[in-house]
Formats: sequence, C-alpha cells, structure tokens
Amino acid sequence: MVLVTAAAGTGIGFATARRAVLEGATVVLSDSHERRLMEAAEAIAELSGSRPLHVVADVTVEQEVEALWAQATDRYGRVDVAVNNAGLGGNAPLVDMTDAEWARVIDVTLTGTFRCTRAALRHMIGRKAGVIVNNASVLGWRAQANQAHYAAAKAGVMALTRCAAAEAAPHGVRVDAVSPSLALHPFLNRIISDDQLADLSRRELLGRGAHPWEVANVIVFLASDYASYLTGEVISVSSQHP
Repeated sequence: MVLVTAAAGTGIGFATARRAVLEGATVVLSDSHERRLMEAAEAIAELSGSRPLHVVADVTVEQEVEALWAQATDRYGRVDVAVNNAGLGGNAPLVDMTDAEWARVIDVTLTGTFRCTRAALRHMIGRKAGVIVNNASVLGWRAQANQAHYAAAKAGVMALTRCAAAEAAPHGVRVDAVSPSLALHPFLNRIISDDQLADLSRRELLGRGAHPWEVANVIVFLASDYASYLTGEVISVSSQHP
C-alpha cells in the first residue's frame, strides 16, 4: 500500500498516486484541501474501480499526521511506501521576508516532511520493511533569488533524507528523495508569474518544465524493487543548465 501526502489537485502527488494505481498498488490519499482531495479520490476510483481511503491532514499538525497513519494502518494493516510530497513555496526577497513567511515555508516543507518521515519510520522499522520517498528540489543545491526560505527547506529535506536512511538501513527500510527542477501545474501560478515560469522553462535544456507524471515515474521507480540498492540518495529530475 502506498500513502501519498499532498495528493490532491494536478501536481506531483496526484500523478504519483495515479501511477502507483496503474502499477497495481492500493493507495491512500491525503491533503489539507478537502474539496480537491475528494475530487482526487473520485478520479482514482474511476481508474481503479474502488474508492481509495482519503484523509484530510495538515502536515504542520502532529495529531493529524498521527491520525492519517492510524487510519491507513487500521484499514490496511501496513504501509509499504510513504511518499512525502507536501510542500509550500513562496516568492520574497530575503531583505523583505518576514519571520512568519519564513516559518510557514519551513514548517510545511521541512518540518512537515520530518513529521511524516518520523511517522513512517515508527511504523516501518518495527516491520523491518518499507520505503520512504521525499520530495526535495534542485533549489536545495542551486541558488535562486527570492527563494531563500524554500531553498533552505528543500536543502533540509535532502539532509533529513540522508540521515533517516542511515538510521533506517539496519532495519531494512530505504529512504530516498527526488529533486525536481520545474514541474508545471496550474497551482504554480499562485506564487510564480507566467513570465517567471516562461523564463524558468527556457533555462531547461529541453526547453520546458517537467510534466508531473515525469517526476512521478521516478518516485515510483524509487519505491519499487528496481531501486532495491538505492537509499540515502537524492535523484535529480531535471534538464536544467548547470
């Protein structure tokens, strides 16, 4: 069974859930947006023939993360794969960035991934099996103006992934991350203008951003037995110029 956070909407989370179903997996969907989560569950039901368990959960609230895992394990007994996809961006010069803006991005993107990784490890270490795939970003490696909070959070996700992998490996649990450069979906326009998106797309060697399903392909690969010797790795999903 595959549990995916931030699985509503048209982004990487939903694309990952969809690809997992196409590979024959049972999925549990989670998101903080109830209406979009319901729509995602309906779309998965049309694809799989059965309505997936879908749980409204905010990764900034520990009790909601615990409730998500409790419902998933109560229903299915175990979680084989956890895809920690929830994240929040922003667009602000560092000199103008408020403490609240910084804290919000860090809490969702880094601390939220920590909470979900911790929940997964508490379940998987006892079972001596499981895979965790976190969603990082190339901005964890590369600088971009007005993205200090997001870049810092994603660099933290990379470090968290490596440390978690070191602790989990003796228990048969793998922890990896994907690091997309630019995955295009409509919600990006909430924080990035069309002109900025066009400029970022031009910087890609292929002249475009990734489709969410192209990132999902790598996530599903990392979750599969084909990646059985990969742990503590951050895989770039990018065609960006150096």
